[in-house]
Amino acid sequence: MRQRDAGSAVVELTLIAPVLVLLLLLVVAAGRLAGSRLEVDGAARQAARAASIERSPAAATRAADRAAASALAERSVRCREMSVTTDISAFRPGGSVTVTVRCTVELSDVALLRLPGDQTITGSFSEVIDVHRGVISP
Repeated sequence: MRQRDAGSAVVELTLIAPVLVLLLLLVVAAGRLAGSRLEVDGAARQAARAASIERSPAAATRAADRAAASALAERSVRCREMSVTTDISAFRPGGSVTVTVRCTVELSDVALLRLPGDQTITGSFSEVIDVHRGVISP
C-alpha cells in the first residue's frame, strides 16, 4: 500500500456506512409491511371461518368482527383504523361468506426511520358454508 492511500479505506467506510444503515432500515420496514399483510390475510381467513359456522347472518357478522379483531390483537398488529366487511349475500347451506379486513398500519414507528404516513392493508377470504348445516333466516 502506498503512503497516500493509507487513509482511503477509512474515508470510504465513513461515507458508505450511513447508506448501508439506511438500506438496512428500509429492509426492516419492508419486512414489517410484508408481515402485516400476512397477518391481515390470516385475520380475514379466521374471520371467514368464524362467520361460516354461525347459524344466522347477524351472528356471522358479529363473529367475523370479533375473530378479526382477536386475530390481529394476538399477533400484535396495531391498526390505526380497522374495518371488517362481511358479505352474507350467499349465506345458506352450500353458499359462502366472504370477509374483507382492512387495517391501516402507521409507518412512523418502524425501526428508527420515522417514515411519514401510513399504509392500508386489505385481506379477503371466502369460506364455504357446510351443506348439512342448518341456517336460520334473518
